[in-house]
Amino acid sequence: MRDLLTRLDAATPADRDRALDALRALAVLGVVIGHWLVTALVMESGTVRVASPLRSMPQLAPVSWVFQTLAVFFLVGGLVATRGHLRARARGVSYGRWLAGRAARLFRPAAALVAVWAVAAPAMLAWGAELESVWALVKLVLSPMWFLLVFAALTAATPLVSRLHPAWPLAVVGVVDLARFTVDGADGLGWVNVVAGWLVPYCMGAAWARRGLPGRAAGWALLAGGGAAAVALVTWGGYPAAMVGVPGAPLSNLDPPSLAAVAFGLAQSGAAVLLLGPLRRLLRRPAAWGAVALTNLAAMTIFLWHQTATIAVASVALLAGRLPGLHTAPDGLGWVLARPAWLPVFAAVLLVCCTAFHVHERRAAG
Repeated sequence: MRDLLTRLDAATPADRDRALDALRALAVLGVVIGHWLVTALVMESGTVRVASPLRSMPQLAPVSWVFQTLAVFFLVGGLVATRGHLRARARGVSYGRWLAGRAARLFRPAAALVAVWAVAAPAMLAWGAELESVWALVKLVLSPMWFLLVFAALTAATPLVSRLHPAWPLAVVGVVDLARFTVDGADGLGWVNVVAGWLVPYCMGAAWARRGLPGRAAGWALLAGGGAAAVALVTWGGYPAAMVGVPGAPLSNLDPPSLAAVAFGLAQSGAAVLLLGPLRRLLRRPAAWGAVALTNLAAMTIFLWHQTATIAVASVALLAGRLPGLHTAPDGLGWVLARPAWLPVFAAVLLVCCTAFHVHERRAAG
């Protein structure tokens, strides 16, 4: 292992900003761990339903403020895509060829997941599983696909949106929220925010790619301003405290993205700026950089397969009966205390999934 870490460190170009890779890795792992903590597969009387402890224990909402890290992924994605497009254009690489390469990195790993579940779902039905239960599992596994579609669309639009000031999509989010919460029949407008909401961090990253990364003063301003706005919107604006979707909740900050979620994303972007310096110092160590590099090499596989790992653990463990923190309803302190013990098991099974299916991501990158 030490030799592998040393080789990874030596093979990394000297001018590569390792902190950006670390932010991307943290964003992916934040989503994965967050899902594992707040997504429960409740198995009762032969049926499966998806539940969240945030529904019965709303006081746990601050957990979602730690692990809902999608804005950081879009921020880094906008920065990296813009830099990549500018470099490709300077080398004479066509837009189509550049986009095809980036799209392959997203969709080839996704195609493998869809293929496996296209077989697994009918097999479960053939073995007697209820349609409602199978549908709940399929939705859980395929739900990350919305992220891929939005991220792919923004990537394709990089030449257009890279010069767009993030204040414009931010204003769109605000106007859309005002309309859908005050005008009868305007709920459908919320889906405009699926693009506009994530355009805010994406455009910010694109701007930083062109003008250079901001200093710590800007980071503190984003963190304080975005954080204060998010707290105010939750406290006085009627937005839910959880920054993730909660099954059965009347309103979500993420489905579609709300003004509160976008404000929270600005705070996260500020925190990302403040972390750049410490991360660069930490990543001079081969062991730390090796962990980040390996995570990034399998980032899409990790993201796509983490819920399948959860389902696999829950299914096999059911042979031992309904286990606390795994099959039981997330409605009390007992579940909260039991759940973290399952995370290493989920991670071990996810590692197996990555070993089996990372080849699709590696081929796309190669």
